[in-house]
Amino acid sequence: MNRILVTGYKAAELGIYSLKHPGIPIIKKAIKKQVTALIDEGLEWIIVSGQWGVELWAAEAVLELQETYEQLQLAVITPFLEQEEKWSDEKKSLYASVLQRANYVNSVTKSKYDGPWQFKEKNKFLLRNSDGIILLYDEEKEGSPKFIKEQALAIAKTQDYRIFSITANDLQNIVEEEQMEQY
Repeated sequence: MNRILVTGYKAAELGIYSLKHPGIPIIKKAIKKQVTALIDEGLEWIIVSGQWGVELWAAEAVLELQETYEQLQLAVITPFLEQEEKWSDEKKSLYASVLQRANYVNSVTKSKYDGPWQFKEKNKFLLRNSDGIILLYDEEKEGSPKFIKEQALAIAKTQDYRIFSITANDLQNIVEEEQMEQY
């Protein structure tokens, strides 16, 4: 269990359009909690594709955790080259900072965006090269993570592939914990 893929919703699917959205620290805290629990089981690598949303926030969370857990490594494996091309300057800057500090950066396809097939190839590659997945997804709010969840479930039926979910309830619990700490 040393390579875990972290994925979930794109920012727009969560209604998050600002880097200062109050939900981002909550999501990062939930990811840190899950990752920290897995470090004790021998987790070495977190893999993300760096999409704008849960994956980029997960990368930030891992970079923050590296200050405490030096053995923790971050791999950013994008579906295609220059995926940030059409992002705002603020998002590009954050993305560049993450790539700069990641332990490994690569692309599944060695070209710029060419079609949806690149996302399918990315999912296959990342699932094939990980031992499990942390998925921020809520069954009641369908979205893009549904597809990779279905693929992960299919893999888990034939081999030891662990699936860890972060749900809306988990996020709500963190919000409530933080509110309790303030009083």
